[in-house]
Amino acid sequence: MEELKKSPVTWTLIAVNALVFLAVELAGGSNDISNMVRWGASYAPLIREQGQYYRLFTCMFLHFGLEHLGYNMLILYFVGGHLERAVGKLRFLLIYVIGGTGASYCSYYVDVFRQDAVVSAGASGAVFAALGGLIWILILNRGRLEEISLKKLLLMALLCLYYGFASNGVDNTAHIGGFVLGFLLAVLLCHRPQQKKQQSVMDGQ
Repeated sequence: MEELKKSPVTWTLIAVNALVFLAVELAGGSNDISNMVRWGASYAPLIREQGQYYRLFTCMFLHFGLEHLGYNMLILYFVGGHLERAVGKLRFLLIYVIGGTGASYCSYYVDVFRQDAVVSAGASGAVFAALGGLIWILILNRGRLEEISLKKLLLMALLCLYYGFASNGVDNTAHIGGFVLGFLLAVLLCHRPQQKKQQSVMDGQ
């Protein structure tokens, strides 16, 4: 209950992803490609030819199977909670949504360039945006925030990227795009170390 109060946006995003997954499963299954397209998965031909750019946003809340959902939500729980507590609800949501949508656009652009027609979905682009944002916050805080360190988070990021490149059917363009965009958004939105904010509050008491 305490974590819910400290990281309400993170828990809301996890709940929304889980509810959407359940709805998709009941409506025909998350491994049914045509069903996923109906629910708003990213598909370059529909985006380019019919202007369905909303798919770059809706695809972030769709997942191919329970394992796909669980993997993304586990990382979101860890990374999102730390980032939200460090930068606040609004800035965290901006990094997640803008970074995730931008990651979807990067993936779409590469699909168009390669003339691929791939159905894409998943929160990983947005999760990697949160990961990139949290790395900037750790840099601001001289390598440590709460119980995590910059070295550990960089190792986690490298392992996640490696897992993506070592696996089939993973949208690595969205991962890299989300990571870079999340880092840049955090640089633009966050300028002061979290510890200094806490110290200022203590000084004012």
